Amino acid sequence: MKVSVIVNVHNPGNTADACIRSVLEQTLPPDDYEVIFVDDGSTDGIAERLDTVASARPNVRVLHLPHTGSVMRGRNVGVASATGDYVYLLDQRDRLERGALKLMYERAVECDSDVLIGRLVRDGGRPIAAFEVNRARADVLRDKLLTLLTPHKLCRKAFLEEHMIGFAVPGGKVAEQTFSVRAYLAAKVVTVLADEVCCHMGEPEERPDDDPLVVAAELRALLDVIDAGTEAGRQRDKMYAHWFRSTVLRLFRSTRFARSSVDRGLFFTTFRTLTQERFPERLDRYLPVHLRAMAVLLRAGRLDQLISFGADSRRSVLRTDLSEVSWVGGVLELGLAVEIYTHAGEPARFREDGDRLHWRPPGSVDHTLLPDEVTDVTDAVARARIDVYLRHQDTGDVYFVPVTSEAVRIHERGRVRVQVHGRARVDVATGAVGEPLPSGQWEIHVRMYGGAHRASSRISRSDGPLTCLGVLAERPRRRLVVPCWSDSGELGLCIEPRSFSESIALVSSAATVTKREGHVFVVVPVPYVPPSGGPAMELVLRDTSRKAREVSVPALVEPGLPGKAAGQLVAKVPVKRFMPGPEHVGPGAWLTSLREEDRETGLRFALEMRRGRVEVRPATAVDPEYNPLGRDTALRRLARRVPGARYAVRLVRAGTHRYLRD
Repeated sequence: MKVSVIVNVHNPGNTADACIRSVLEQTLPPDDYEVIFVDDGSTDGIAERLDTVASARPNVRVLHLPHTGSVMRGRNVGVASATGDYVYLLDQRDRLERGALKLMYERAVECDSDVLIGRLVRDGGRPIAAFEVNRARADVLRDKLLTLLTPHKLCRKAFLEEHMIGFAVPGGKVAEQTFSVRAYLAAKVVTVLADEVCCHMGEPEERPDDDPLVVAAELRALLDVIDAGTEAGRQRDKMYAHWFRSTVLRLFRSTRFARSSVDRGLFFTTFRTLTQERFPERLDRYLPVHLRAMAVLLRAGRLDQLISFGADSRRSVLRTDLSEVSWVGGVLELGLAVEIYTHAGEPARFREDGDRLHWRPPGSVDHTLLPDEVTDVTDAVARARIDVYLRHQDTGDVYFVPVTSEAVRIHERGRVRVQVHGRARVDVATGAVGEPLPSGQWEIHVRMYGGAHRASSRISRSDGPLTCLGVLAERPRRRLVVPCWSDSGELGLCIEPRSFSESIALVSSAATVTKREGHVFVVVPVPYVPPSGGPAMELVLRDTSRKAREVSVPALVEPGLPGKAAGQLVAKVPVKRFMPGPEHVGPGAWLTSLREEDRETGLRFALEMRRGRVEVRPATAVDPEYNPLGRDTALRRLARRVPGARYAVRLVRAGTHRYLRD
């Protein structure tokens, strides 16, 4: 037996369906792997269902435990009963890619790995920094393994037994992380498999808030593991700083700390004592400046300052402006300006002292408590950078793109603002870790590191330089690529739209109108006009107050300059303010769409006539439930969770792009 997959189950309802199917439909032959479902006293019928599955599949076993409420005990029991050379731990809301076990096992054997982490993604979640590239022999700090502390790992069973690595029972989040830390420090080889998604992590189970005393006790045990596995010095200090930042200081920015005076006092006394015992001041050098300030206030016993500072720092946001969009040799280049804005909606401003730069804490904080060595961010600003990554709307796949960036000081009214200017290059031919980016809609996300904060954001709609121009990428085949704004006003990228009409709909929010002599000329950008000019189309307008009433007019497509300027679609719409006839657009709001011979595609804008004036408005502002492109339907959300569905979608799409062949 090569691999044992251990799945903890407790009253999942229908949420475990995708997980069960994914572990049963692996490409690894059934004789080479086993699935062990550990049922923690379920009462919703799942135990009987799993017994039925096991009776029909020799490689499936079900272990029934009395209800304990702890997944830790089930994991220990599952690992102890496993017969595979390697074990893989899964939760009931997770799902594996079809080829995940085969791929992870082969790579683990090739690298002689004690621990292998296959690429993890969480639908809607941020990417994990450790998965930028493959690592045959990963280092805990250099390769950011501390961002991979969930139990989703392929571990050699003999290695776990030799070092007696298991889960503390009952155990909370910190105790769960201790399992990974012990494995990292004891393993001879830890391998990271980054170029293929292996596991989609589901939404984490809702757990009751951990008792601060329990969290502190678990954290002490974790720090003891670090002490036993490392020498005193930089590595140990940086690992300590990770948990000081993520488990102690961020609790003081949580809503639980802010809303309850009882919890607040317990948090404060518990973690101030722990900080004085285990987290000396020398660790603060590894913290961003706002957490350094919190550490100073915590050690000083200033609960009042922590309360006000935590409330202000939670409301800081990252703003990303688009300064340039250009196509260079089939590669999309984005010029970006990224800056932190405070809770008051203003740019964060700094104080200059010679060549040194100092962070200015919120006005609610007593500045005299924070010495200059705490507020000095000169070196952090010099190292400031941004990351840009793409996230597929349907599959959740995430890929980083190359970025060059630099911090720029802007002097203003006696203070200094800091912006990070960057340039991102999106190459659809190699963007998926050297492979072509799959077709579909991609979100563009930005993260900033350095200075006073670490934060992330989307690129929001502005009066920036988005030209609505699509470009044909020639590798590995001809595919249309269209940068566009989403319905919520965030920048994205569509690769290979499903039809000519959809390519227009993607950028239709940039439509304009001109009124002349009883008509309105509606002009919509066209990202790419095929040599044939595209199919014959009509612009359809529907009255939102009387949805059965519609007006349709011919829509003519005018070509632009390939690679330089978008084309345009022009429709002449008759309008009448008083007593409009059936062929006129009258007062009110009108949703728009494009009609071809065999299909109709919704557009992202509406026309609204008031007092004789016709204006363009977002379609969702006229009808909040309107979904022009039908992207996030219940069927699509279900399909994202069904193994193999994404490949079926790609296969169907492959036959729908004939307009590019004209």
